[in-house]
Amino acid sequence: MLDIQFIRDNPELVAEKSRQKGYEVDIRQLLGFDVERRTLLQQAEELRRQRNELGGQAKGQKPSDEQVKAGRELKDKLAGLEHQLAAIDKEFQLLLKKVPNMPLDDVPVGATEEQNVVIKEVGDKPKFDFEPKLHHQLAEPKGWIDKERAAKIAGSRFAYIKGDLVRLQFAIIQYVMQTLGDEQIIKQLIEQNNLNLSPKPFTPILPPLVLRTEPYIASDRLNAEEMTYKLEQDDLWLNASAEHTLCTMYWNEILPEDQLPIRYIGYGTSFRREAGTYGKDTDGIFRMHQFDKLEMEVFSTPETGLDEHLLQVAIQEYLVQQLGLPYRILQKCTADIGKPNARGIDLDCWLPGQGQYRETHTADYMTDYQARDLKIRVKRGDGAIDLVHTNDATAFALGRTLIAIMENYQTADGNLNIPEVLKPFMTGAANN
Repeated sequence: MLDIQFIRDNPELVAEKSRQKGYEVDIRQLLGFDVERRTLLQQAEELRRQRNELGGQAKGQKPSDEQVKAGRELKDKLAGLEHQLAAIDKEFQLLLKKVPNMPLDDVPVGATEEQNVVIKEVGDKPKFDFEPKLHHQLAEPKGWIDKERAAKIAGSRFAYIKGDLVRLQFAIIQYVMQTLGDEQIIKQLIEQNNLNLSPKPFTPILPPLVLRTEPYIASDRLNAEEMTYKLEQDDLWLNASAEHTLCTMYWNEILPEDQLPIRYIGYGTSFRREAGTYGKDTDGIFRMHQFDKLEMEVFSTPETGLDEHLLQVAIQEYLVQQLGLPYRILQKCTADIGKPNARGIDLDCWLPGQGQYRETHTADYMTDYQARDLKIRVKRGDGAIDLVHTNDATAFALGRTLIAIMENYQTADGNLNIPEVLKPFMTGAANN
């Protein structure tokens, strides 16, 4: 959630920035509920004070009839006030949750993803002396992808992944875990990007793949209408992206400052409905209901939150460069960064079979927006309590990374070369 004091101080700015992100929020009504709520809170506090004072007068002796009558009247007034306050607070909270996070000043204003800004393109696109194939045209003849049998038992947009493609996925996982666990690499990226951060490495983590409604709503990542699967007999949702059960991990906790930053590299399977997606994106394994991700999640102090975001982008670039994949970096515009995000970056890899860049990575900076509703705080050395800042970013979405490797490293005879950095992890592979 956004800080209500910030909204009180900047109502016009909040309304305008919300519109830039595509959210029409009645800020005047929200502030009206805020005033009424605070008035009722003050009145309730005064009634409690009067009750305590009355109780103190009768302490140690039988209360008089007048005191009993006055006590009952105060009790009835307080009960009515608390009922009224609960109704107003409910409306207030509903409106407050609709207010998106404010985009940082460098976020381009735009109404659609077409207005995202290309920052740079990196790497040479491969030149083939043959017509490059799509990933599924390479994988299916080798028996690496079987969607037909998966559809029999799970429905459309599920797949069996087999053989060397599985080995390749686990090679990527091992490579990422080794890289993000290397303090020297983290330090190198921090220095190259002039960031003021600790070189603390990332801790590998296997998170739960389900989460309860309350923390999911508090994270502002639950998309029940279009994306997220519900386990109907339980108060549980299937994880729609690896960071959803990572960002909620310290729900309702206060973290010592000397533990920050907390950096995780999580591996998990994600589940999405992907409602309304049709056409070529459903061919092969590009857009599935089930997919695996390696996701970075960072909890930091407010002072280092933006630098942690920039570090995650630098890590994404480093990983993709090491795989030798051509890519571009886009800064997402206001309408595309998402409700809880203050800033967002996409990294798109070049897919020769499709002849275009496609999104493979995102990096999201939430400032304290997520932490406020999740109540994740940091206790400073001087005893002060602040909200942490949260960041998440893709290390690799495994399915799309397999696609990028297949299409960029294909040979004329339909085989694949393997990126050099992955070869040490490809034990037992039948191909190069």
